[in-house]
Amino acid sequence: MLNKIIATLLLSVSLSVYAAEIPVDAKLDYNQGIDFYKLGMYERAIESFRSAIRTYPDYIDAYYNLGTVLEYIKQYAEAINVYKQVYVRNPNDYEVIYKLAYLNTKIEDYQRAQEYIKLIPPSNSYYQRGQELAESCKLALNLPPQNPINPPSKIAQYSGVYDNLPSPTGVTTDSNGNLFVAAFSDNLIYKITPDNKRQIFIKSDLIQGPISLASDSAGNIYVSNYSANNVVKITPQGTASVIISRVDKPYGLHVEGNMLFVTCQGSNSVLRQRL
Repeated sequence: MLNKIIATLLLSVSLSVYAAEIPVDAKLDYNQGIDFYKLGMYERAIESFRSAIRTYPDYIDAYYNLGTVLEYIKQYAEAINVYKQVYVRNPNDYEVIYKLAYLNTKIEDYQRAQEYIKLIPPSNSYYQRGQELAESCKLALNLPPQNPINPPSKIAQYSGVYDNLPSPTGVTTDSNGNLFVAAFSDNLIYKITPDNKRQIFIKSDLIQGPISLASDSAGNIYVSNYSANNVVKITPQGTASVIISRVDKPYGLHVEGNMLFVTCQGSNSVLRQRL
């Protein structure tokens, strides 16, 4: 299924690869369902999607859109039954599996929700969301969280590449799952959110040749400015200030508790600074 409705509930005409096999009457009902939804005529949209499915029982997009409308009007049990039809026809549709897990939490069937969550492999983009949902299920069932001392990271747990970053050097993360990347030649710090949205976190005259980054438990970011011979602190709000000056070619950074460690290439030493 190439066109599926996502959280925004914007329905669109299916462009599925199997479209040529779908009877014309089913397509007409499907498109009519989309039109009814756009007009806010949800019951008629539901009937149109059901009619398309009666004509062509393997019309996956019609099942998906029907399930999405039912979910939108909070008919969760009906939406679950419809999404199951998608799952039966495509057991590798992990978006639908996540939806089945989520909707089962809405009807307070947390055990069934956990069963669906277990079907999502770690390599899939829905895995982390599934794990977060699993923790909420455990709380609802009064079960202890999997790791209360070290909760799961919000950073994406699958392999991949953040590309088109000019002269990247140091990296660090914060407790919200944001990734920070120093761009040496551009004298700035990028911020990449857990949903892969990229933005310039800070570009300031105080950032000059950033090499390493480190973060503390309060969300402050520390930057070793190789070209400026200093170390800069950036608050979560993006305010920068020099906290260590006259450092000879600062390079590596490490935060441990309330101590900041800086390797100094120019003086062949490691500096300790209380934060």
